[in-house]
Amino acid sequence: MEVICAGISDIGRKRETNQDTIYISNADQFYVVADGMGGHSGGDLASTMAVKYMSEFIKSQNDPQSTPGKSLKESIMHANNQVKNYADLNENLRGMGTTVVSVLFGSDNIAVGNVGDSRAYLINEHQIFQLTKDHSMVQEKVNMGIYTRAQAADDPHKNVLSRTVGYELDIEIDIFSYKPKAGDLILLCSDGLHGKVSDEDILYLISNTLLKKDVNYTNVRDCVQTLVRQANENGGQDNISVILAAVC
Repeated sequence: MEVICAGISDIGRKRETNQDTIYISNADQFYVVADGMGGHSGGDLASTMAVKYMSEFIKSQNDPQSTPGKSLKESIMHANNQVKNYADLNENLRGMGTTVVSVLFGSDNIAVGNVGDSRAYLINEHQIFQLTKDHSMVQEKVNMGIYTRAQAADDPHKNVLSRTVGYELDIEIDIFSYKPKAGDLILLCSDGLHGKVSDEDILYLISNTLLKKDVNYTNVRDCVQTLVRQANENGGQDNISVILAAVC
């Protein structure tokens, strides 16, 4: 299937460094957003390493029997082990970690994998669906019925993660499978976007900057820039990373 993709990682308005890393490979139809753990030594290193090892693993795959979901899960596990082992050898880096959200396209379906609170969304027929579930303490409260989703947005501990890549060797990875069709949009983003721009506003911006136009690289890139700009206008307290892939 043909995919048109664009992405941006922006430092935002408040941070001194960008601990996010994005990866776009149209050749492999493989895309990643990683958000290094803020407040920990080496957050930017953790996200860079995770993307590096995931991409190398995907490129090395030559098993025709492997599914996108299996390959994606194994790539995240490989990255997790590499980041954890490196941190263990460097005392000042212990505790570093990163979120990961990624999509790998197969011949007729896609796999979406995530650890942490970076998200994947599906946009189609003027609707937006969150494909991933956040691995955070506040999401656990939502799961237990303590909070509604709206209440969770105001929790002062909403950025405390329950899972990250690189923090421990025993890692649980969520993998989702979806059969895309022409016109679908897959959005990957760090919480620098979804924490500052609501799902409804993300859908509104995409609908007004892309869905009313021909789908080409220039328009997809412009849409990504619009999303990043809105997150900055809404405060830009965090790094902002966005990848948008249009299925044609």
